[in-house]
Amino acid sequence: MVPPTESPARPARKRKGRGEGQWALGYREPLNANERSKKDDNPLNVRQRIENIYAHRGFDSIDPGDLRGRFRWWGLYTQRAPGIPGARTGTIEPEELDDSYFMMRVRIDGGALTTEQLSVIGEVSQTYARDTADITDRQNVQLHWVRVEDVPTIWEKLEGVGLSTTEACGDCPRVVLGSPVAGIAADEIIDATPAIAEITERYIGDTSLSNLPRKFKTAISGSPRWDTVPEINDVSLVGVVHPEHGPGYDLWVGGGLSTNPKLAVRLGAWVPQEEAAEVWHGVVQIFRDYGYRRLRNRARLKYLVADWGAEKFRQVLEDEYLGRKLIDGPAPETPSGHRDHLGVHEQVDGNYYVGVKSAAGRVSGSTLMEVAKAAERAGSTRVRTTVEQNLLVLDVAESEVDGLTADLAELGLHADPSPWRRGVMACTGIEFCKLAIVETKQRAIDLVNDLEARLADVQAGVTDPVTINLNGCPNACARTQVADIGLKGQMVPDGNGNQVEGFQVHLGGGLAIDTGFGRKIRGHKVIASEVGDYVERLVRHYLDQREEGERFAQWVARAEEDDLK
Repeated sequence: MVPPTESPARPARKRKGRGEGQWALGYREPLNANERSKKDDNPLNVRQRIENIYAHRGFDSIDPGDLRGRFRWWGLYTQRAPGIPGARTGTIEPEELDDSYFMMRVRIDGGALTTEQLSVIGEVSQTYARDTADITDRQNVQLHWVRVEDVPTIWEKLEGVGLSTTEACGDCPRVVLGSPVAGIAADEIIDATPAIAEITERYIGDTSLSNLPRKFKTAISGSPRWDTVPEINDVSLVGVVHPEHGPGYDLWVGGGLSTNPKLAVRLGAWVPQEEAAEVWHGVVQIFRDYGYRRLRNRARLKYLVADWGAEKFRQVLEDEYLGRKLIDGPAPETPSGHRDHLGVHEQVDGNYYVGVKSAAGRVSGSTLMEVAKAAERAGSTRVRTTVEQNLLVLDVAESEVDGLTADLAELGLHADPSPWRRGVMACTGIEFCKLAIVETKQRAIDLVNDLEARLADVQAGVTDPVTINLNGCPNACARTQVADIGLKGQMVPDGNGNQVEGFQVHLGGGLAIDTGFGRKIRGHKVIASEVGDYVERLVRHYLDQREEGERFAQWVARAEEDDLK
């Protein structure tokens, strides 16, 4: 018995762990400004205010919560105000960074366009966006200098030909990447067109999925080339043949880049075509219900997958969302060789497709209209965008190939680019992006021209293009960590005590056969004005030291640091 003068001992109280904001575990209260905004009003509702209020009263009438939040669900971001240097990015208030114009992202699921649709995008660009147009590495087209007063008219024109900006941005299911040669490639395992169509028709704009913890990225392709970068998407369906059930998809989850890159993991499950949309929906719902919402920087699916592991994720998907077990399936064969579809290739029907390289995604409305006209002159009505910021024209008769490639080359779109031009990509950069620190688009274009002159003597010896990806900030929109040479924009010292535009370097990253994140060279930064010198020096070291058949990423893995600086 405990003496009456003493208090009975109490068991140690277990400290309750701080919740991650997971709805399924009871954490429904908004935990940050973004979550409060989405709870206050479904972001899809902002369209009515744009059409009925803001388009009539102008930019100054826009509620800040709509302007910097809900507008994204309709593909709209404010542009960066001109003249603000990169050194001030992240140090000034949002309203100081906002210009009164918008970037508008046109959603192109599967990269699939008709020539009529491409022409309408071009017309919209010419009329309402100062003839700007960028092809993104997620198969969309972005316009700039858009005024809110013109947005309803732009929507009317786009939707009149079956295009939209619905959920092109925001915490929702964004564009579904698809193979640009779906349905026409002779080596295709399965045509993903029906799966992409079902997902977009059933679920895009669905209010039950419009409040996810963060963006949600999807890739679905039946190409054995893995031409939708499945390794770095939230969910990917990758074409594979099951030994008993035939063609279907291997299910991957949890990939993503940015400041904490992770590769997607296989769940070991085979998905038939008719179940693809349902399984995709189950994965999205897991993210909605179990995804982390407390901290914005941990609100991507990759963090949940990393914590749970593949086995638990599959179990929750099967038990709580599908109500059945998935079929175990084999892993797809890892591809080698080019995945960009550039050049002239025969289709399964005997026609040809022509893949051409853009200048780091930078085109124009006028160029897009001319591409549509050139395709139609060649007898085609189908065009595709790619995850390398390029364009394909499908269904070209053999007799029309030479004329089409010549027409496209006159527009600056090349079917047989140099290895430096072929491998370059760039994000939007400081010209328009409020997160950027350095300029990227024009710098990438200038770099390609520079390298073609500097390295003309060794060009013939480069059998594989050396990929060079330029990003204006750490967020990796241009996939810097998985490029041969990834250049991440930041302010760097110039040796004279000044902070100037420059890049942190990632080397030897890759996907597919070279899957892995680039090697960071300790303390190594490159001033923007010296990038050409640096890349030339690096490529010459590679060509001098490589072994027979050795790819750039393989050489980087064994090279001495002094040869990488």
